[in-house]
Amino acid sequence: MLHTIDIVLPLESSEETEARKIAAARILGVSPERIGGMRLRKHSIDARQRQVKVQLRLEVSVDEDLPEEPKPVWTAPALAGNARRILIIGAGPAGLFAALRCLEQGLKPIVLERGKDASARRFDLAPILREGRVIEDSNYCFGEGGAGTFSDGKLYTRATKRGPVAEVYRILVAHGAPEKILTDAHPHIGSNLLPNVVKALRQSILDHGGEVHFQAKVTDFLVSGGRIHGVVTADGREFLADATVLATGHSARDIYQLLADKNILMEHKPFAIGFRIEHTQPFIDRRQYNIPEGQPRPDLLPAARYRLATKINDRGVHSFCMCPGGWIVPAATADHQVVVNGMSLSRRDSPFANSGLVTTIEPEDIKGLFQKHGIMAGIAFQEKLERTAKSAGGNKELGQIAPAQRAADYLTGKISQDLPETSYFPGLNSAPLHDLLPKPVTSRIRQGLKLFNRQIRNYASSEALLLGFETRTSSPLRIPREAETLQHPEIEGLFPCGEGAGYAGGIVSAALDGLKVADALMAKC
Repeated sequence: MLHTIDIVLPLESSEETEARKIAAARILGVSPERIGGMRLRKHSIDARQRQVKVQLRLEVSVDEDLPEEPKPVWTAPALAGNARRILIIGAGPAGLFAALRCLEQGLKPIVLERGKDASARRFDLAPILREGRVIEDSNYCFGEGGAGTFSDGKLYTRATKRGPVAEVYRILVAHGAPEKILTDAHPHIGSNLLPNVVKALRQSILDHGGEVHFQAKVTDFLVSGGRIHGVVTADGREFLADATVLATGHSARDIYQLLADKNILMEHKPFAIGFRIEHTQPFIDRRQYNIPEGQPRPDLLPAARYRLATKINDRGVHSFCMCPGGWIVPAATADHQVVVNGMSLSRRDSPFANSGLVTTIEPEDIKGLFQKHGIMAGIAFQEKLERTAKSAGGNKELGQIAPAQRAADYLTGKISQDLPETSYFPGLNSAPLHDLLPKPVTSRIRQGLKLFNRQIRNYASSEALLLGFETRTSSPLRIPREAETLQHPEIEGLFPCGEGAGYAGGIVSAALDGLKVADALMAKC
């Protein structure tokens, strides 16, 4: 007989088969000898008390062997010669998963990606790190796999109501992701492994009859009679299709401008801006795991993470995209900008921990200052901050030096006389970050920091480092769609999708939205 049970074990014995078997037998009321097999279904760490515990969900067989479980696979039927053509603009998680679902349903996806494939894209990260030179269509934001490919690969999501999260994980495992993402409470692939997974997803699309075109930057939409018929790319090619999925990500600002120029309906939406905050990973480990000063983190414990959130003056202040054992990286998409983001490898073995530290910006917060920009007001606000960061970093024509300040100095309004060691390779310049953001934003982040400093002791000390600015948390615009059809309310055949359209906030939620939009396509195609 098969049973699914939850057990709790001390950290020290949590990986021991015999300890798991004894705990399972106790819960099931049988002798350990009657346990035929065990399979891990969920693994999470409970560090709320001084003694760290591990919570395990097990599938257990009693008086019989545990049936073998097949490894996840993905496949699709052969495409018919007259299969409907679906244009998918963007090869991030939303676009790639939409393409896979199209193939499952007999539709032919044609994926257009402005950037390069993941292998070539990796080489284009060197100029921005070493020279401060941004390759505008191939960087940490643009290219195969989207912004998440070289930005940590975190899969944890609260989007469980949006669709089948487990299906997304299984598809990733079928394409080479570690099987532990199926069981970890906070699954993570890592920026060293995710590019190969992304390449495998692309190969599945090609093997099953789809198309993927790199360096195919969309510069025009072919719209007539209230319907989109296709797109034009920068090299003059036209791609025609029965429907178009717009999954371009939150940094494709030229696409928003193109939509605005064509009077295609968009809406303002909330977004968030702020800093990256960096600590040493041992500091975070000590605080989160109650490790005494000077003692190393036990081998069975992963690099500790945290999540902080509060509300100040009716606006959220929160940590964002926390990267334990990670690095801060330059995420600008043009030379006149400085933007910071975080990443980590699968091992999460950097001596640093970083996180976004941001506050919510509502549309009304910037409407007065940027009213002349109309629907592009939020984009103009982000751009202004990114230019400010460039200037405060030294304003070199080629350079991604970031403005920085010790957290304790930010709270007291002092310029830091020196700065602690950092993982940010392009370098830092001490700057008055407290004067560079709008006063309400500075006030909210200060109040949030003071609160977080009580929740995690010394979180805002002089050893904590703030880097400016984190501006690409999400898009300040939403491309609307009808609730049932998921089609744009004014342009027939246009299906806004993923994070850039305002319907996702990370790898998994974007992938879920890609599946959802592709399912909706069936009703139209």
